[in-house]
Amino acid sequence: MTAPRTMFEKIWQRHVVVDRPDGYTLLYVDRHLMHDGSSPAYTRLKARGMGLRRPDRAAATPDHYVKTDSRTKDVPDPDHRRLLNDITTNCNEAGVTLFDLGDARQGIIHVVGPEQGLSQPGITLVCGDSHTSTHGALGALAFGIGSSEVTHVMATQCLWQRKPKSMRITVEGTLSPHITGKDIILAIIGKIGAAGAVGHVMEYAGSAIRGLSMEGRLTLCNMSIEAGGRAGMVAPDEVTFNYLKGKPFAPKGENWDKAMAFWRTVPSDEGATFDTEVTLNAAEISPMVTWGTSPEDVLSINGRVPDPASAPDAGKQENMKRALEYMDLKPGTPMDGVAVDRVFIGSCTNSRIEDIRAAAAVAKGRKAKIPAWVVAGSGLIKEQAEAEGLDKIFRDAGFDWREPGCSMCIGVNGDVGTRGQRIASTSNRNFVGRQGQGVRTHLVSPAMAAAAAVTGHFTDVRKLLG
Repeated sequence: MTAPRTMFEKIWQRHVVVDRPDGYTLLYVDRHLMHDGSSPAYTRLKARGMGLRRPDRAAATPDHYVKTDSRTKDVPDPDHRRLLNDITTNCNEAGVTLFDLGDARQGIIHVVGPEQGLSQPGITLVCGDSHTSTHGALGALAFGIGSSEVTHVMATQCLWQRKPKSMRITVEGTLSPHITGKDIILAIIGKIGAAGAVGHVMEYAGSAIRGLSMEGRLTLCNMSIEAGGRAGMVAPDEVTFNYLKGKPFAPKGENWDKAMAFWRTVPSDEGATFDTEVTLNAAEISPMVTWGTSPEDVLSINGRVPDPASAPDAGKQENMKRALEYMDLKPGTPMDGVAVDRVFIGSCTNSRIEDIRAAAAVAKGRKAKIPAWVVAGSGLIKEQAEAEGLDKIFRDAGFDWREPGCSMCIGVNGDVGTRGQRIASTSNRNFVGRQGQGVRTHLVSPAMAAAAAVTGHFTDVRKLLG
C-alpha cells in the first residue's frame, strides 16, 4: 500500500525526468509564462541558434514596463521601450501566445495566467518572476526562476531543481468581517518571519483557507515568497473547478471530464506528513499593516509601533532601529492614525475584481483626501469593473483610475512616489526604495488602502464599514 503523500510530493513525482546523484532533479515544465523582462533569454537562445522547445506551452504579456496612464509603448526609457517592442517580436517569431498592449486580455502575468485558465491543478508552472507562487492557488506547483533558467526552459521545457521540504500552514476558524487573504498572509509572515519558510513549499489548509474565494487564495499564495517559501499551494476543490470552468485555456467537453477526474486526485492524502506544521486561529486575525521595511514587520491596525528594546537579540534590535528610522516612526505610536501621503491599489497581489470591489465599497460616497491610484490587474478586469460602475465610484471619490500593469508595485515604469512619501500599498513588498528612492511603503489590503485614502491616515476599515 502506498504511503500517504502531500500534494507537492504528488506533483513533483509526476514531473521527474531524471534524478541526479548530487541531489538535483530534472523536472518537466507544463507551463512557462513570460513578461517583458524575457528579452535577454530570447537573445541567448537565438545566439545558440535554438528555438523554443514547446512554444505551445508558453504565454506572455507585457506588464513590468508598461505605462498605466496610456497604452503606448513609447515610454521615456529607451531600454524599457526596447523590452516592450522585443516581447512582441520575440513571441510572434517563436509562436508564443501573446496578450499584447491593445488586447483587452493584457495585464499582469500573474493575473492573466489564472484568468485565462493557463494555471491549472497538478501542473508545474514557472515564470521569470518571484511572485509566480501566485498560481499555486489553483493547486499548481508554481515558482519563479532566474533569467538563465528561463533560457533553459525555453530550450528544453525542463528545469534542474533541488527538491524542497514541505510545510503546512493551517488556519482554522471563522474570519471576522472585512478580514481578507491579504490580512491572513501578513499574519502568517508576522508569525513565522520573512525566512520562516526558506527551503519549503507551503500548503495552506484549514477551514478559513477553504472559505476563501479564488481571489483570496491567489493573494495568499502570491506572498508565499515573502515568507521565504519556494512555492505556495492550496488544494483544488469546488471553488477551483468553478473558477476554471469556461476559461479560454481550460479543458473543454470530454477533456474537462478527464481533467476533473485527475484534479480530484491532486490534494494531499489523509495522513500525509509535512516537514513543518504551523497553525493560526482565524478569529484572532485583524486588519494588518506593516510598519517596517520587511513584510514580517507587521501588526494589527489597532497595535502600536514596537520598541527595538523588545527584540530578542542585538542584531534584531539594530534592524528594527534602522527600519524605524527609514520609516520615520517612533516606538509606541498607534498605527491607527499615522498620516499617509499616497495610496496605491493594484499589483499581482491585489488587483482582481474582488479587490477592486472591496476598495470601491469604502470609497463609495466619500472623497479621497490624498492622491490614490487604482490599477486593475488586466484589461478584462478593468472592463468588468467599469461594467459594474466601480470606476465611476472611484472617479467621483477623486481616485485615479488607470490602465493595467505592475505600476507602482515595483516602479520601473515611472510610477513611483517621491522621497519621504508614506504610501499605503496593496502590493507585496515594502523594501527600502521599492516604490521610489526614500519612499516609505506600508502593506495593507485593498479596503484598508481605500480607508487610508478617504481619511488621510491609517484607519481600521471596520470603523467605516461597520
